[in-house]
Amino acid sequence: MTILDQPPLTGRDMLCFSHDWTGDPLSKTHLMRLLARNNRVLWVNSIGYRTPSLGSKKDLARIVQKLKEASKPVREVEKNIFTFSPLVVPSWGSRALRALNAQFLRWQVRRVMRRLQFRRPINWIFNPAAGPLAGSLGEDRVIYYCVDEYTAFKGVDTTALATIERALIDRADLVIVSAEKLLHTKRAAHVPTLLIRHGVDFQHFASALRPETIVPDEIAKLPRPVIGYFGLIADDWVDLPLLVHTARSFPTGSLVMLGKVTMDVSALEREPNVHILGRKSYESLPGYCKGFDVAVIPFPVTEVTLNANPLKAREYLAAGLPVVSTNIPEVRVLNRCLLANSPTEFVAHLNSVLSSPPPRTEVSESVRTEGWNTRLREIERHLVPLLETN
Repeated sequence: MTILDQPPLTGRDMLCFSHDWTGDPLSKTHLMRLLARNNRVLWVNSIGYRTPSLGSKKDLARIVQKLKEASKPVREVEKNIFTFSPLVVPSWGSRALRALNAQFLRWQVRRVMRRLQFRRPINWIFNPAAGPLAGSLGEDRVIYYCVDEYTAFKGVDTTALATIERALIDRADLVIVSAEKLLHTKRAAHVPTLLIRHGVDFQHFASALRPETIVPDEIAKLPRPVIGYFGLIADDWVDLPLLVHTARSFPTGSLVMLGKVTMDVSALEREPNVHILGRKSYESLPGYCKGFDVAVIPFPVTEVTLNANPLKAREYLAAGLPVVSTNIPEVRVLNRCLLANSPTEFVAHLNSVLSSPPPRTEVSESVRTEGWNTRLREIERHLVPLLETN
C-alpha cells in the first residue's frame, strides 16, 4: 500500500465508550474493527446508563460481574483493540454522583491511556453516560454516535440522562445518528449532525446462501415453515402478544427465537411450536438463517423502536431472507420488507411471502452495497476535514 492508498484515518488512537465487548457485535463493533486495521482502539466497556435495582437478582448479578471484570487487566482482544472495564457508581441521577463518576472514570481512563501511550485520541462516545468525560481526556475530537433514544428505555432516569446527553451534544465536534427521527432530536445548530444508517457485514450473512453452510441440527428438522428471529428478547424489543398470535397462526410450523432472554417469555413457552434456543454465536447465525423460511422483526411500536434502526433487517436481507416487520420507520426505508400495522396483517404478510418467496440471491444482492466499509467512508468524508482544522 502506498501513502496515497492509505485510508484517511491511519495511525491514530481511538477511544470508544460503548457496550461490553463480549456482547453481540453491534454498529460500534463493526466500525471499530474496521478502524483497528490502521489505528489503535481503546474500548471502554459499558459504564451503564440505568440505575440498577438492589431488589433485582439480575441487576445484582450484573454488579458482581462488573466488579469481576474491573479486576482484570487491560487486554488486547483483537489486533489493535484493547479493552478494559472501569469501576463506576451505577447511578447518574444527582449532580454529585455525576461529578464523582466523571472524576473517577477520568482517572481510570487516563491511567490506561498512559500505559498504552495513547496521544490525542478521537473519542467515539456511543454511550451518552460517558458525556461528562467528553473533552477532558486530551482528545483531538469528540464524536457522539447516537443509535437509540436512550431516555425512552425502561428504568432510566430520563431527566438526568437527557441533561447529560444535551451537554455531550453541545461539547461534541460531530454528532452521528442512525435513524432519521434521531436526526431531528439530536441536531444542534453549532455541531455538524449526520444521518449514517447502519451497514451490514454482507459477506458474513450472505454465506447463508453457500452450499457448504450447514443448518444447525436443532432447527434442521423442525416442521416448516420455520419463522425465525435473532436478537435480544426483551420488553423494549419484542411484542410478546404478536408472537403468540403468530405461533398460533402457524400451528404446523415453527417459530424459532434466538437471543439472550431478559423478559418473561412464559406465554411463548406454552406454545408447542415455539423454540426459544438462547443466544447463539455471531459466527453461527448464517447457518440458522439458512434454516429459516422467513425472518421477523416483531418490535412493539414505541418511542424506543420508532428511533431504532435494527441491524437485523439488513442482516436478514443479506442472508437472502424475506422479512416481515412491524411498521418501524427505519425498516420502511429499505423497501424490501413487508410492514404490518396489526397482528392480522403481520400473519397475512407471512402467508404471502411463504406462498410466493422472492429469490434469495436477489434479496441478498439488494444490500450488497450497504457494507460497513461504505458507512465508514461516509463518516470519514465529514470527519477528516474536521481533523484538519485547528
